[in-house]
Amino acid sequence: MAGAARRDSGIARGGQGGRAAKAGSHRKGASTGSGGHGRKALEGRGATPPAQLRPGHPAQRRAAAAAAARSASAGAERGRAAAGRRGDGGRAVAAAATTGPSAVGGSAGAGRPRRTEGDELVVGRNAVVEALRAGVPSSTLFIAGGLDFDERLADARRLAGRAGIAVADVGRTDLDRMCGTAPHQGLALVVPPFRYAHPDDLLARARSSPPGLLVALDGVTDPRNLGAVVRSAAAFGAHGVVVPERRAAGVTAAAWKTSAGAAARLPVARATNLARTLVSYAAGGQFVVGLAADSEVSIDELTMATDPLVLVIGSEGRGLSRLVEQRCDVRVRIPMAGAVESLNAGVAAGITLAEIARRRRIG
Repeated sequence: MAGAARRDSGIARGGQGGRAAKAGSHRKGASTGSGGHGRKALEGRGATPPAQLRPGHPAQRRAAAAAAARSASAGAERGRAAAGRRGDGGRAVAAAATTGPSAVGGSAGAGRPRRTEGDELVVGRNAVVEALRAGVPSSTLFIAGGLDFDERLADARRLAGRAGIAVADVGRTDLDRMCGTAPHQGLALVVPPFRYAHPDDLLARARSSPPGLLVALDGVTDPRNLGAVVRSAAAFGAHGVVVPERRAAGVTAAAWKTSAGAAARLPVARATNLARTLVSYAAGGQFVVGLAADSEVSIDELTMATDPLVLVIGSEGRGLSRLVEQRCDVRVRIPMAGAVESLNAGVAAGITLAEIARRRRIG
């Protein structure tokens, strides 16, 4: 029995030794090769390209957006230079016809959009479409991606393309960052700053075709009133409009829309000091006429209507300021019946300019 146990133990040891020997045969000796078929898998893939050159990488999208913004800016600058050569003072800004990613119908990537300091941003679907229809000079239209179909989005893209305005498709978060808290609804329009004329240029323009007629606004802060005055001034033969540099409305997108494009045809100047500007106009041969509701002289009795004039219009509530009123040669009022105490600047300017134009027609 002891021998049998020893034999069994030997068999067991022999079996273990056989398995060990078999396992050892896989670790030693030659193995079957691949015949060179796996050689390419061992080759390197070369140097890793920079992040801005890897398709789909955030750095690549930012680089594409930056290139698009540079292309749009350069195109807008070329348009302004061309407008200046045409002699319109750069007011009719020709938008860029770009060929980069921000071209009409293209994509500006998902990088952060940029705009020049001083640019005005018109946001909201209705506001943007109305600005484009009114021909407000614009440089870039930003459209957020992933929006549901809306006719206003299609209209904005079509109108921008027709006007030669660059269109940039951007991410919703990028447009949120650009517009801040303003409800953009996926649309934003960049409007470059308006280029004002010098007050002396308006005087020279008025004196070149006598009898000259200029309009000055004193303290009018509503840009829509400014736009209405510019529209009436252009309609009744005025040679320009001058506004104060401070505490007064400027030519914004709202003023441009209200003017119905007249701001592109009639120069608007900004005066550092309106009272001093009126003194220089008077020295240049212009009679300064102030519009005041408490005046005893009616516009029907304005005997100097056919002479070179500067018509000064004050704000609806405050009227003419003291220093400006002192520079007026005469003050006139619009005769009114009823309980209406005053008219807004746009309406008052239209009535008075129409009367001056009528008096000049009949001599």
